[in-house]
Amino acid sequence: MSDQVPIVIIGGGLSGIMAARKLKEKGYQDIILVEKSRSVGGRMATRRIEKGKIDHGAQFFTVRTEKFQAFVDEWIENANVKHWFGDDYYRYMSVDGMNAFAKKLAEDISVRLQTRITEIKKNTTGYILTTDEGEAINARAVIVTAPAPQAKTLLENDNLKVDTKVLQKLDEIVFQPCLVGLFQMQQPTNLPNSGHLDSELPEGVMRLVDHEKKGISEIPTVSVYMTGEWSKAHYQLGDEAVLEKIKQVTSAYIDFDSALSSQLKKWRYAEAVQFLRQPFLNTNQEYPLLVAGDAFLHSQDPANRTRLESAFVSGITVGGELVKLLK
Repeated sequence: MSDQVPIVIIGGGLSGIMAARKLKEKGYQDIILVEKSRSVGGRMATRRIEKGKIDHGAQFFTVRTEKFQAFVDEWIENANVKHWFGDDYYRYMSVDGMNAFAKKLAEDISVRLQTRITEIKKNTTGYILTTDEGEAINARAVIVTAPAPQAKTLLENDNLKVDTKVLQKLDEIVFQPCLVGLFQMQQPTNLPNSGHLDSELPEGVMRLVDHEKKGISEIPTVSVYMTGEWSKAHYQLGDEAVLEKIKQVTSAYIDFDSALSSQLKKWRYAEAVQFLRQPFLNTNQEYPLLVAGDAFLHSQDPANRTRLESAFVSGITVGGELVKLLK
């Protein structure tokens, strides 16, 4: 295979970013990270509302492995992240919003934003990837970090002839959605000083976050996260109808009469409720074609749930595996 053909990583969430960083660390420079959205980060997402900011994906991350702790310690030393709350079990936050930190992690990586890959086919040097604009991108190796249903769609191409056992493993991954109400407030809220509340909430509500109290917003902004079951039951409703229901169920905690604006974020693949106990899948093609993501948990993962750390570990591990395969 030609070293002149780039390595392409599909999906610019934390797994894709860390896979690219691992490859660059090992001397591979010709890497393209392809992301369908307007920014890298995936669920490390932050939205600007007037003079405010609002994290509306992952609010924080935790640490359960020594490998991840080593990176987090470095990030703390560099003042990129800090302890937010939790004395016995730390929750860490980005000091400038989760997306700003994702962008910092990806700042030395060649990124193609607002680019959706619709097809992967083999060619004589590896693969040819087709975008939704009809552009062809050559790749000598591919890592797919898109959510499992989207990854499976790409791998089902008859040209690839991916083993059905691999596709069946992707079918084992099941996601629940998450609906998040985003509110700009005229007055400060009565939420705890940390800005975070996730206990003794009404049925269907997962967490409430005040981003002014969190320390990333100049004005009061609030995100209201609904549970997977609630989100699944209401996913097909219109945005305004969902926002009204969110307001009704959380009105005892937030004075929505002082809300200046409201928006709804719909995460279709928010959290894997069924996941794989392996950090990546190898499709065993002639040229490397690997699949990874936060739903690919290491066999020794103590948390038993998907999170930013599982995305990190999967990305680092699949990047290391690709280094081996390319030698």
